[in-house]
Amino acid sequence: MPSNIEFDPIRLPPEAEELRTEVRAFLDEEIAAGTFDPETAPFTNGFNREFARKVGAKGWIGMTWPKKYGGQERSFLERYVVTEEFRAIAAPTRVFFTADRQSGPVLIKYANEDIKMDVLPRITRGECCFCIGMSEPGSGSDLFAASTKATKVDGGWHINGTKIWTSSAHLADYMIGLFRTSPPTEENRRHGLTSFLVDLKNTEGISTSPIHQMTGDADFNEVHFEDAFIPDDHVMGAIDDAWKQATSELAYERSGPERFLETLYVLVELVRVLGEKPDVRGAEGIGRLVAQLHTLRRMSVSVNGMLQAGKEPVLEGSIVKDLGTNWEQDLPARARDLAAFVDPEAGNRAAFDDLLQYATMIAPKLTIQGGTREILRGIIARGLDLR
Repeated sequence: MPSNIEFDPIRLPPEAEELRTEVRAFLDEEIAAGTFDPETAPFTNGFNREFARKVGAKGWIGMTWPKKYGGQERSFLERYVVTEEFRAIAAPTRVFFTADRQSGPVLIKYANEDIKMDVLPRITRGECCFCIGMSEPGSGSDLFAASTKATKVDGGWHINGTKIWTSSAHLADYMIGLFRTSPPTEENRRHGLTSFLVDLKNTEGISTSPIHQMTGDADFNEVHFEDAFIPDDHVMGAIDDAWKQATSELAYERSGPERFLETLYVLVELVRVLGEKPDVRGAEGIGRLVAQLHTLRRMSVSVNGMLQAGKEPVLEGSIVKDLGTNWEQDLPARARDLAAFVDPEAGNRAAFDDLLQYATMIAPKLTIQGGTREILRGIIARGLDLR
């Protein structure tokens, strides 16, 4: 049965805008203290445990979670504001972001109480880094084709196989991985997948191999499992039925402002380069880019409002990710075109050119992280009963 695609007309409440003022003041203090520089931050890996602990102390990690796990029981829209402010200036959020966005909610819903009480407070304090083990060589973002196998043994499971495109796996403390515990059936190829919490720092048989990008960075990794033992109490949810969990999790992963703000620095620098009085062509170009950005923002706020209301806007989240990725990837070329007639000797041109080059080189990765556009469009088409 086809689903309707609906973006609820949601606005940020006053408490969210009040929080924005507080977040900006905090970030100004951190910039003044030299914690990070917004002009050079895009070139760094964004991994800063000291900054993560400061954010945790402000109560801005896991802020929607129950207080007994270290959360603040605040709204998704308030969390949206914190994410937006951090991403707009490339603050170093990598330590905690994945755990805050999706791993923590998965643990809250599916982990046993001992694990919740142990791991979740450490996340909220900025002490835990998570990665997501979904994609595999040969199957990419087709999660239901996963073949990395979990075999039942006494007291737990042995994991054998490889995950790929695993962001920050070389730095992460934990992974939430999707592994095959039974073969798929003819009636249901989604059957047979189970989600596990993997302790990457204290489990033998796990190794990572970096995947270098054109920039020389290695955000992505291959993660290899050779008889890695995962205890029974680290199973997340029902055996063989994790596909329901995985699709629900993707609504969190694909709908946030991080899906269209990763190359925002190019637009900021473009405005500076064109100056206070751009020509008609430049003004029109900036206007179009800002209008597109505003549209993506309204859609993302809507999805977060629906999450706050207890809905699972998987289709809407996929649309935000697909459109956001396209916008991020197209932005460098559009900016280069609009700045083509700017004096190359202008004093503010060097920073723009450096950022433009960097954004162009990272553009291919944007369609990999969080799901390729082909998979996203397949999800959308299936939801609309078009395939």
